[in-house]
Amino acid sequence: MPASPLLEQAEDFLRLYHREVGYAGGQDGLEARLETARSELTRTGHYTLTPGELTHGARVAWRNSARCVGRLPWRALEVRDLRHATHPDEVFAQLLAHLHGAFNGGRIRPVISVFGPGVRIHNPQLIRYAGYPRPDGGVVGDPENVALTDHLRRLGWGGGPGSPFDVLPLAIEAGGEVQLYDLPAEAIHEVPLTHPDCPALGALGLKWHALPVISDMALEIGGLDFACAPFNGWYLETEIAARNLADQDRYNQLPAVARALGLDTSRARTLWQDRALVELNVAALHSFDAAGVRLSDHHAATRQFVRFEEEEARAGRAVRGRWSWLVPPLSPATTPVWHRHYEDGDESPRFVRGQAAWVKLQRPERGCPFH
Repeated sequence: MPASPLLEQAEDFLRLYHREVGYAGGQDGLEARLETARSELTRTGHYTLTPGELTHGARVAWRNSARCVGRLPWRALEVRDLRHATHPDEVFAQLLAHLHGAFNGGRIRPVISVFGPGVRIHNPQLIRYAGYPRPDGGVVGDPENVALTDHLRRLGWGGGPGSPFDVLPLAIEAGGEVQLYDLPAEAIHEVPLTHPDCPALGALGLKWHALPVISDMALEIGGLDFACAPFNGWYLETEIAARNLADQDRYNQLPAVARALGLDTSRARTLWQDRALVELNVAALHSFDAAGVRLSDHHAATRQFVRFEEEEARAGRAVRGRWSWLVPPLSPATTPVWHRHYEDGDESPRFVRGQAAWVKLQRPERGCPFH
């Protein structure tokens, strides 16, 4: 009788775990673990990862993430095994603990919280800004989150004060119910943007939150899917200043930045957009540094990625990558990844992005929160 796909995936992962971590008793330990998994699968159609297997599987999923340029410290990922947490109040309390521990006083560290079956977070990230449509067709706040904002209002959220940076509540689904939770201010950690040489840029009132905690991707290990596994690294400055605040379909702040800098915006040939983009990135780096909050720059991140490739080559592992995500949107030709070629595709263990039915598919942020 042929083995089931789940059994094959389980055996593949358990052998990978043994190669890289090892079971007590060597090969005999591996064979005993395989037999335990086979027996559990035969009885229940399922098998259970040990805490150690879950930890290594989550770390390897980061190592395998083809779209992530920040994979060098994959072994440092802190894995929180929360498979026992099933009530919305308990889930929210654990998410607050995640935000506090990951922020770490500004010395942001990579963390993943893995919840059990039946738990889902409706928000694509734990911290997102509302988007309010205006009668003229514009949007106050983040246009990417208009659908999410509408969904949360249908669930009972009364809306915020209507500023460009209203933090959305979390919609947590667990135990067959959905509840809304407001994030306390001390969990958000926003950084106001100022410029070292242009006070007028600081007067624009721009800011961004410190922690990018992805909450809409499932973690797949050995054929097992963990639908709720929010994880974070730290931001790359281009994610904030070259995409979130700069993209025309997001905050579209380059014209305002150009005016603050006194640039000639009468024609594109003056390169005012390019100059404004660079200075907005300068502002992000300056502001996060002044606030004592960890933020990578695209030059350091891509150099570290080359080191990651070298380490993986020494370990006998091929590095997969999606070039369009690894190459930064600012001055890409000045980085070492510009000239390299990669085979795309994520291997198991891996993160898999889902899509809620109520969310219109929109252009994602370039990059990965694991920086």
